[in-house]
Amino acid sequence: MTSEQISDPSQAEVASPAAASTATQRQRASQLAQALRLELQKAVVGQVAVIDDVLTALLAGGHVLVEGVPGLGKTLLVRALARCFGGEFSRIQFTPDLMPSDVTGHAVYDMQSEQFKLRKGPVFTNLLLADEINRAPAKTQAALLEVMQERQVTLEGRALPVPQPFLVLATQNPIEQEGTYPLPEAELDRFMLKLRMDYPTADEELSLVRQVTRSARADMLDVAPLRTLVQARDLIALQKIASELPVDDQVLDYAVRLARATRSWPGLAMGAGPRASIALVRGGRARALLRGGDFVLPDDVKGCALAVLRHRVRLSPELDIEGLSVDQVLQQILDQVPAPRL
Repeated sequence: MTSEQISDPSQAEVASPAAASTATQRQRASQLAQALRLELQKAVVGQVAVIDDVLTALLAGGHVLVEGVPGLGKTLLVRALARCFGGEFSRIQFTPDLMPSDVTGHAVYDMQSEQFKLRKGPVFTNLLLADEINRAPAKTQAALLEVMQERQVTLEGRALPVPQPFLVLATQNPIEQEGTYPLPEAELDRFMLKLRMDYPTADEELSLVRQVTRSARADMLDVAPLRTLVQARDLIALQKIASELPVDDQVLDYAVRLARATRSWPGLAMGAGPRASIALVRGGRARALLRGGDFVLPDDVKGCALAVLRHRVRLSPELDIEGLSVDQVLQQILDQVPAPRL
């Protein structure tokens, strides 16, 4: 065992080679995730929390729904991530006339062979950008249900797996409701996180304007200078390391208590299901790896709780009339459900 493998020389006698190797792998994975964060921050200015949440979903193998008014960089964030990721990337611009077959693929008759051949749709990729997902009708939105959960698409009676890793990043505009179709609860539940992009601060906006006006590409930030840091196989390895981070039973219990609290909380007409408890633990593991931790803390679970829960609960009509937001009610739950002290 080399000296580099041992962080504390006094532990040299008790640390097994396997434990040292695991710690080294974890450290390298954390460094790679942090390098990815820094690279994304070069392109997406003023959205540090959103970048961390997207990386959390990436490490946890979950899908992300990003909500925000136009011009905040939702699509830019996904393009920047695609640039840093060496796998396949596809984009679907959702429109009212988009058909399910435009998403999943369809059978095409080949005149030469006189047979039907399957033409795979854009979902057969590693990173899928579903831009303005609420612009397509429910029938087309439902085309993503199977692939998001099962990581496969059934075409002409055949189940075809999509490449691994597979991540859907969907965007929607919450303000403009004309010509939009709200996502059904079943599909919302498939998204591990729902993120809200807000306006940048004055300093961040100043930096953003300075950076963009130097670019030759009109009002767009250029993602071309970003480095490709992660290949598909690297991401699978990162996800495996994150999934193996130790979680204390008390932290596991805390995640379950948070999700269960939403089901009986006054002011919530609908609570989160067991998929939320699972997402809290997976998100906690990913955040622990991102900060370079050796195990999951209650704060890791708490840090992703709003993003995990906000699209899985529904306000009662009374609170809706009073003008309270879902995030305000969830914050009350986070403040009042006691976290374990490790």
